[in-house]
Amino acid sequence: MKRLIFAVSCLVLILGFVFAASQFRERRAEKLGFMAREQASTFVRPHSPVKGEEDARVYLVEFTDPACETCAAFSPIVDRLMAIHPGRIRLVVRYAPFHQGSDRVVHMLEAARMQGKFWETLHLLYANQAEWTQHHQVLPDRAWQLLPRVGLDMQRLVRDMEDPRVQAVVAQDLADAEALGVRKTPGFFVNGRPLEPFGVEPLAALVQAEVDAVYPD
Repeated sequence: MKRLIFAVSCLVLILGFVFAASQFRERRAEKLGFMAREQASTFVRPHSPVKGEEDARVYLVEFTDPACETCAAFSPIVDRLMAIHPGRIRLVVRYAPFHQGSDRVVHMLEAARMQGKFWETLHLLYANQAEWTQHHQVLPDRAWQLLPRVGLDMQRLVRDMEDPRVQAVVAQDLADAEALGVRKTPGFFVNGRPLEPFGVEPLAALVQAEVDAVYPD
């Protein structure tokens, strides 16, 4: 009888612990949205370039290839969405260099980030994409010639591009892209929800839906 009482007591304690843990996860999920879910790290890594307020509740994650024409076209669209919802969107950029040769350009971008010049360099590459890509072929040497325009230390850039940490970042982003089923760029996720179907209006609608969900009036 004592064993039965002991077993029942243990079961009650375990169930109570599981319930409390579940309640904690739910409260945390309500506060942090998709960031509290099990696969959050697949969307946002500590190394990921981010833009927007730290307490923003809507995370717009974009897997990009700097050689991708559509990525360049969506850049001002994303900026406009952030302006429409000030302080509520946090943009997270992930690398997905699917074009042959664009991995070298991504290394330039990541090395530029080490100098605090990521966003300037990304916008420079987007704006002048026609100068360093031809018929979907990437010409890294031409991209390199543009970089002094944003005030980069070019000697340091050469060293940082070969840093094993840069290679590790790109490898991790590609692994996460594969895990999330990203096969082309740009690949968008809003609070973990993939953009389907793809398009400007669907992206605006998905962002609006998430803003409405986490910022109720």
